[in-house]
Amino acid sequence: MNLDPSAFLANPDLILALRRQSTAVLCPEDRVLFRQGDDPGGLYILLKGKVTLTMASPDGKPILSAHAAEGSLLGLPGLIGNEPYTLTAIAHRGAELSFVTRAQFTSLMQSDPLLSMTILQVLAAEVRSARNAILHR
Repeated sequence: MNLDPSAFLANPDLILALRRQSTAVLCPEDRVLFRQGDDPGGLYILLKGKVTLTMASPDGKPILSAHAAEGSLLGLPGLIGNEPYTLTAIAHRGAELSFVTRAQFTSLMQSDPLLSMTILQVLAAEVRSARNAILHR
């Protein structure tokens, strides 16, 4: 099953607001950002390069694969739901990302209701994409 890469995209204003609270992450080589089942420590913003997102069944068989587009928010459902990440994210060599910690993200969402609504729109797009992928598999 494949997800639409645009499902994870944030608008430029949201990216700018999140980047103000973030730390730069450069990937001189392939790097696992988070694994399916890990507790969410924060949110990644893909600024440049490629990130592969995968999901495996409980027996380890691959059931989903997607490539994130630049401007994607990675790890959002786990962070908002305070549940383990449901995907594994691997940044490929040369990728540039920003990382927003859970505390920074929570503070930003509590201080700016409009930004919170924008985050929910990104989350809703990801849910729609997953449902469409299920329908068309």
